[in-house]
Amino acid sequence: MKSKLTFGELITITSMLFGLFFGAGNLIFPAYMGQMSGANVYSSLLGFLVTAVGMPLLAVISLALTGSNGLLDLSQKVGKRFGYIFTVALYLAIGPFFAAPRCLTVPFEIGIKPMIPDGMNPKLILFIFTTLVYGLMLWFSLRPGNILTWIGKILNPVFITVLGLLLAIALFQPEASIHVFEAEGVYAGSPFVQGILDGYNTMDILAGLAFGIIVVDVVKKQGISDPNHIAGNTIKAGFFSCGFMGVIYFLVSLAGAESRAYASLSDNGGAVLSDISAHYFPGFGSVMLTVIVFFACLKTAVGLMTSCAETFSGIFPGVLSYNKWAILFSTVTYIVSNAGLSSIIKISVPVLMMLYPIAITLTLLSVFGGFFKHDHTVVVSVMTMAVISSVFDFIKALPADWINAIGANAIIGFLDAHLPLFSLGFGWVVPTAVGLLIALVYNTSKKTKAS
Repeated sequence: MKSKLTFGELITITSMLFGLFFGAGNLIFPAYMGQMSGANVYSSLLGFLVTAVGMPLLAVISLALTGSNGLLDLSQKVGKRFGYIFTVALYLAIGPFFAAPRCLTVPFEIGIKPMIPDGMNPKLILFIFTTLVYGLMLWFSLRPGNILTWIGKILNPVFITVLGLLLAIALFQPEASIHVFEAEGVYAGSPFVQGILDGYNTMDILAGLAFGIIVVDVVKKQGISDPNHIAGNTIKAGFFSCGFMGVIYFLVSLAGAESRAYASLSDNGGAVLSDISAHYFPGFGSVMLTVIVFFACLKTAVGLMTSCAETFSGIFPGVLSYNKWAILFSTVTYIVSNAGLSSIIKISVPVLMMLYPIAITLTLLSVFGGFFKHDHTVVVSVMTMAVISSVFDFIKALPADWINAIGANAIIGFLDAHLPLFSLGFGWVVPTAVGLLIALVYNTSKKTKAS
């Protein structure tokens, strides 16, 4: 019986998992962070790695260690109803409603839109571009059995090769030392904390919970059947993949910091990458950047559509086949993407800010639950507090006019002033910790009375 992957299989699965994780947002955030951090880039990067690498890795590990058959199985350890609601909400958020449409619009905004001649309608060009990507995404998604080949052996190597060329030129020919550039804004006073927040915003733990089961399934298809061996090889692939992500983040952050020598401060990471490309590859820079972002987004979109279709066909057997789910989700993604990147981000950020704390809490309970023997009282208490407190993080992330419309200004102001970490976007941390404390005290008192 086969107990471990060959080196070639491990590398291919690692490449696949990296490809699923690493979208355009994973380039934009570290590039912007690097430019703004300047001399403080290493402190910012350390915080960034905690949430952008550590948490996705833990998400994959949680599925492997618990032997769960996907997110639904994992989340139902809290409760059956919670499992269905959270699983559906997470997949719709990172799939057809928010994350996947962003994968279609980001390459357009960064690479295509700046090259549109005056007088041409950007919405028409967006429609044409998203139609092209829609066709490719749907074609790959309808062939889920080949996802290891499509992403691990084709799309990801192309992406890494082009990105590697850009970073190699930028880092081997620096215009100045990053130490001469002062950090800007919050990166000057608290670079580590801001780095944590920047990594938090990648939302990759959601992707980890969604993609982890794909890795488990691919490991099984390599001939490994023992649950312990499946878990071990899945975790190993997770370590290699997330480690490689960390290396890319490091290089992109440094390139962003060094861009201060020849480019002005930008409002977003896409503009930073554009400046880097244009500086080292004049004329050709826009084309190179477009290729990098296009492949980064396409492979992630394919992974999202595949995961969503497989999950929903499993959750709702007999409703639609895998192919019909894939067509439906790809079509919704295509429609939503034509609303434009700004509209998608405006709506998606609050929802993701509510889902992310729940995902983190579920992951930590799954990985470290052995310390309290996976006691159901503890799990329910902690998750209840995480869910309740995440609602206020959701409200805080809404556009200001929306907050005014629902009359939540007073509540947000009170929590900003009195709830630790709420102003930073981590208002769920203290209530969740209180939920853990309450459950542990309750269990202790129950045991004392019983004895």
